[in-house]
Amino acid sequence: MASMTRTRSGTIPSMETSGHGFTDNTIIVVFGASGDLAKKKTYPALFGLYRNGYLPKDVHIIGYARTKMDDEEYHKRTTGYIKNPTNDPEVAAKIEEFKKLSSYVSGNYDDNPSFQNLARHMEAIEKGYKTRGVNRLFYLALPPSVFVPVAQHVKVCCYATNGTNRIIVEKPFGKDLQSCRDLLSSLKQSWQEEETYRIDHYLGKEMVKNLLVLRFANVAMGAAWDKHSISSVQISFKEPFGTEGRGGYFDEFGIIRDILQNHLLQVLSILTMERPVSFASEDIRDEKVKVLRSIPPIERKDVLLGQYVGANGKPGYLDDDTVPKGSVCPTFAATTLWINNERWEGVPFILKAGKALNEAKVEIRVQFKDVTSGIFKDISRNELVIRIQPSEAVYLKLNTKTPGYAFRAIPTEMDLTYKRRFTDTNIPEAYEALILDAIKGDHSNFVRDDELDVAWKIFTPILHWIDGREGPRPKPSPYPYGSRGPKELDSFIEKLGYKRGTGEDYSWPTTNVSNL
Repeated sequence: MASMTRTRSGTIPSMETSGHGFTDNTIIVVFGASGDLAKKKTYPALFGLYRNGYLPKDVHIIGYARTKMDDEEYHKRTTGYIKNPTNDPEVAAKIEEFKKLSSYVSGNYDDNPSFQNLARHMEAIEKGYKTRGVNRLFYLALPPSVFVPVAQHVKVCCYATNGTNRIIVEKPFGKDLQSCRDLLSSLKQSWQEEETYRIDHYLGKEMVKNLLVLRFANVAMGAAWDKHSISSVQISFKEPFGTEGRGGYFDEFGIIRDILQNHLLQVLSILTMERPVSFASEDIRDEKVKVLRSIPPIERKDVLLGQYVGANGKPGYLDDDTVPKGSVCPTFAATTLWINNERWEGVPFILKAGKALNEAKVEIRVQFKDVTSGIFKDISRNELVIRIQPSEAVYLKLNTKTPGYAFRAIPTEMDLTYKRRFTDTNIPEAYEALILDAIKGDHSNFVRDDELDVAWKIFTPILHWIDGREGPRPKPSPYPYGSRGPKELDSFIEKLGYKRGTGEDYSWPTTNVSNL
């Protein structure tokens, strides 16, 4: 009798077929190598992939920036944020290996000779390849003001004609609809859409990627996932610190451009999209665009703005010397979005983000409707909470009978805290996951051009209002540093049907990360 090969449980075949993966003959160029993003995120992510064996064989990493520095200074910057708290000799040895596969080139961002010098450096490395084809991945860890000139010069001087080229571009992708379209148009003159990877690091976070499986691999979840069962959805981003001397940069963009229009809207699109034909990248992105097209532009009445003021010994936003005097830039925003389709019509989606709040947390809170009246009185609503960070978790708040002789219902929860359930699993950083996707040629977790366009259509009208393009700029409500936000927040949410739990003894589980 012929033996049968047992298939692996839970595989997703449509996700296993992606684009051309880089396995060898690969150079990764990090533009902006001397900047904060590169040293705090890009290089630690590349090291994480190298340490775990996920970078292509014999890969070489080239750092490029205007800063003049020798190899010692370059390696000091690029490895300074790699974590090794226990001074593990194995990690230390890997860091030394990592340094050896990286080199640095200094040059300008706006002239051909600088990029021709970079091209010569790459060609000298590629002469050692045993096969002819080459792979080049260009990572733009740069401010948007130089995206276009760098992309154009790379295409003219550094584009490999005998291999595969890819370019990773960081947000922000414009400041409104028209500036986004201008940027996309300029980039497309040099780079095709299939070569371009627009990174939003929230799409690389474990719990955001998990949304696809939670939604579409569980019949129990799908059955209640619509307007008939769900009362409201909140997607929240909370930071416990202010601008900390970066107020000048922040004031130019504000909290909506910084967080809501990209990170939280990406989460919303995955949370609400229809089931895709497959988990192939274009099928997923088609459904995200479709649901975003069903969202009309946000109206002013559906917006609450705030700005933190000094409290608890902490300075206010306007106390930051880098912030323009008298600025009315919001550091907190809550917006309500409505999806005009058959599944979600009438369900409010509340996106909230703020700085200098009472805790650090990013979460999705789905509140279900009341149970049919007649049997129970003042019973808590079911809630599904997906905590994206810190300490990834999924909670389902249920009502159950009080243990013992009494017969009454009390709220409790089913608790899936990742660090307790998956004790031996190391969850990769978002940037690690996304750079690996780009190496594999998988676009699933990157933002497509038409997706950007429709996202800006949703937010541009209120951004122009906040910027003062349509009359006086709105004045944000003050809120104390370390609070939950403006005092109007509770009424803003409650008018949309959200109900706080009625059980006085109930509190959501909290996880002390240090004890895990």
